[in-house]
Amino acid sequence: MASRRKSRSYALQALYQADLSSSSAQTALNALWSGVIEGPGIDDDGKPPESEEVEFAQRLAWGVEQHRDELDGLIESCSTNWRLSRMPLVDRNILRMAAFELAHCPDIPATVAINEAVELAKRFGTADSRAFVNGIVDRIARNLQRIGGDAPRRKLEEEGE
Repeated sequence: MASRRKSRSYALQALYQADLSSSSAQTALNALWSGVIEGPGIDDDGKPPESEEVEFAQRLAWGVEQHRDELDGLIESCSTNWRLSRMPLVDRNILRMAAFELAHCPDIPATVAINEAVELAKRFGTADSRAFVNGIVDRIARNLQRIGGDAPRRKLEEEGE
């Protein structure tokens, strides 16, 4: 069964590489897929990605690349005292993916986009990334009128964190 969580992880890794090397998302994705197929692989379970995982990862990475200026403006408008250029590279790309899902993927529930961004921040970011990403993605969702109330924050409170 294909996993969108894995797809998001693949897309994040490609976006991170593209940002770091100033290359395109397609170039980074091609390098990522080559590493999976020809190299030791990047998947925790050692299985190559399923076609649905590849397709969703490409949808995210290409969407972020295509709408990057819009997404960056949205992120900056929702981040108090943080310019995009000063954000950690991993956090910045997690925020871009989440903003893309919230702004351009009506088939993905806002709470899913928020929760998945927080999970990526926990896995790939620093100790502070989870709260930082959650706060900004929550504001983006509210500004786009995808959520109301305190639903995303409730998850963190229920976890006791």
